[in-house]
Amino acid sequence: MENSAVKLQSEKSKLVEVRNLVKHFPIENSDDVVRAVDGVSFDIFSGETLGLVGESGCGKSTVGKCLLRLYEPSSGEVLFEGQNLVGLPNKQMQRLRREMQIIFQDPYASLNPRLSILSTVSEPLKIHGIGSKTEQRERTGELLGKVGLDPNYMNRYPHEFSGGQRQRIGIARALALNPKLIICDEPVSALDVSVQAQVVNLLQDLQAEFGLTYLFISHGLAVVEHISQRVAVMYLGKIVEIAEGRELYDNPLHPYTKALLSAIPVPNPKQKRERIVLKGDVPTPINPPSGCRFRTRCPWAIERCAEVIPELREIKEGHFAACIRVEGYESAMAKL
Repeated sequence: MENSAVKLQSEKSKLVEVRNLVKHFPIENSDDVVRAVDGVSFDIFSGETLGLVGESGCGKSTVGKCLLRLYEPSSGEVLFEGQNLVGLPNKQMQRLRREMQIIFQDPYASLNPRLSILSTVSEPLKIHGIGSKTEQRERTGELLGKVGLDPNYMNRYPHEFSGGQRQRIGIARALALNPKLIICDEPVSALDVSVQAQVVNLLQDLQAEFGLTYLFISHGLAVVEHISQRVAVMYLGKIVEIAEGRELYDNPLHPYTKALLSAIPVPNPKQKRERIVLKGDVPTPINPPSGCRFRTRCPWAIERCAEVIPELREIKEGHFAACIRVEGYESAMAKL
């Protein structure tokens, strides 16, 4: 995995480029808005898995849905193979949807209980007018086999399957159109731990076989460490750190990343890890703090943190952070 990540970085083959993405949700009977995503920029390279992590409510799932335009961005750009998706007419967007799919978090809510598995998995083929009924049936059987299910199950209904099996069906549906990009929106968080490992391994096998690119959204840092070549950390609508997976886990720069990593359980009762406990609650995205949004909970915060909005800067090669207290941040700013 690490070798492939280095290769990706050197080739710089960008599949997705996100530039200053903003998504605000209006509040009914109020002039205020929920600043779910507030100026996010990052790239996703072809064939890689970019992990996107953060606490619940930080905006990571909203980012994923904005990339597919399931939510219309308030502003910013989302470039897919160089084409800006924001504001693209519906007919052009529908054609591009063949290249981009999503695996949802809840395997129970994401499948229509009234549709058979055949109808569910073949629905994308029907929408895009691909193949005859016989060919669609054959394709469904092939996809079920790819995700580890018996093709003879295709006439059954969702209530006849376990949570892990349902998620495999969701993965088969996402693969139906041979996409290039799949948004994995917390695809294992609702599953048992043993099943989580099976699904993550399946996603890795499918990526190797079909050359898929993933945006893997999760609050499970241990899962993200296992599957991702690079990791981006979000806090209250902004990305605060991005680096290659091994680099981020071994040498976190941002205090929020350090706190998250300190909470990962160590599978050794004799080994102790210094826990960084954050004080206070996550501020409201309706009225976030001035300056650095993390400053109200940050053990490093100084007065200047309330005045300066830290931008994401490359502190060392391939490692970006948004914190004025990080060593090397000022010199990174001076190079601009």
